[in-house]
Amino acid sequence: MNIGMLIICVVGGLTGLLSSVYLLVSMPVLIVWKVYRRIRFGYSLYQ
Repeated sequence: MNIGMLIICVVGGLTGLLSSVYLLVSMPVLIVWKVYRRIRFGYSLYQ
C-alpha cells in the first residue's frame, strides 16, 4: 500500500472517530442542559 493511500485511510478513520465521539458526548449534555433549564427557569424543553 502506498503512503498516499495510507494517509487518506488514517485521516478518514480519524474523522469518523472524532465525529462519533462528538455525537456521543454532545447529545447527553444537550439533554441534561435542557432538563436543567426546565427545572431552574421553567423554560420549555422545545426552546
